[in-house]
Formats: sequence, C-alpha cells, structure tokens
Amino acid sequence: RSLGPLRDTIVFASGNPLADLMFVGEAPGAEEEKLRKPFVGPSGQKLDQIIGAMGFSRDAVYISNIVKFRPKKGDGRFQGASNQKPDPTQMEASIRFIRAEIEVVAPKVIVALGATAAEGLLERGGTISGLREQVHEFAGVPVIVTYHPSYILRTESESAPAKAKATKRLVWEDMLRAMELLGSPASEKQKAYFL
Repeated sequence: RSLGPLRDTIVFASGNPLADLMFVGEAPGAEEEKLRKPFVGPSGQKLDQIIGAMGFSRDAVYISNIVKFRPKKGDGRFQGASNQKPDPTQMEASIRFIRAEIEVVAPKVIVALGATAAEGLLERGGTISGLREQVHEFAGVPVIVTYHPSYILRTESESAPAKAKATKRLVWEDMLRAMELLGSPASEKQKAYFL
C-alpha cells in the first residue's frame, strides 16, 4: 500500500490453510474487494467448477493472489468496477507475502492462474502457451501454469465454439498434470472430461 497505486481494502486468501493444492491469481477485482474474498463472481464460479471436476471442494484448496490489494486506475476515485492488472513493481513489493503464505500452507502443488500470476511467481515474463506443459518451481514447490478463469469465460463468449472447447481442454490438461503431481491420478471419466 505504501506504493500508492493500490486501494485500501485487503483481500487476503480463502480455503484450507493446510491444503495440498494452492491456486494463485493476480490481484483482487471489484467483486473480490467488495466481499474481501478472492475469486468470486463469474471467474470464481468457473474456478469452483474446475476445482470440483478435480474432485475437490473450494474449502479443501487454498486460493490467493500475488497482490492482496486491488490496483488503482489513476487515483482510484473514479475507478468504479473496472479493474487493472498489477504492474511488476506491485508484484515485487507483494512477493514476500505470497512467499510467507506458501511457507505456512506448504502446498504440494501451486497452480498459477494466468500470465500475471505466473510472472509474479516465476519472476519472468512469458506467454501462457510458452509456460504451459512444463513444471516450474517456486520456493521448492512445483508450479503449473494455466489460463485464468476469466480467459476461459472470454473465449466462451467471444470465440467460435471450437476455440472455446480447445481452450477449456488445455486448462483441463494442466489440471490433470497438477493432479498427477499431487499423487491423485485422474479417473478415466476425469481424463475424458471437458470443462
């Protein structure tokens, strides 16, 4: 918050602080700020669907963000419900908090949701397509990078059905990889599942 370009309401995390699986997003949006809970609204519902398909409940996993405060647009007075992704300075100032969370929770696997979360955790840029299909590491914990739930929602509303289905399949393949790392191999039904 001392940076100035962050709003005043902290949105910390939710879920099980002893979880084996941790999801990390970029920063709270307007809905998250209002409810003081990460991943609510349509993106949160999509994430809940993904978690459920993996065989978990939202309460069984741990959900957090790289930045705990909603980034401001301008001075924040006229921001309304519009959101802005955190910049590298904000992520750099916040990384010690996510590092402490990971140390306390001690997850077996972290899933970075979107390019901003991946950049914050891995401390390097890149595209999701370039970071997927490999296992990265943060503080000794395996990290899987996948598309943000809001990207899935955008492809569903803006793209041809085939592209939306292909995107959802890529995310599901990433979740299967995370399940394998957790030692929870997917059932045949789960392997064939499309979000």
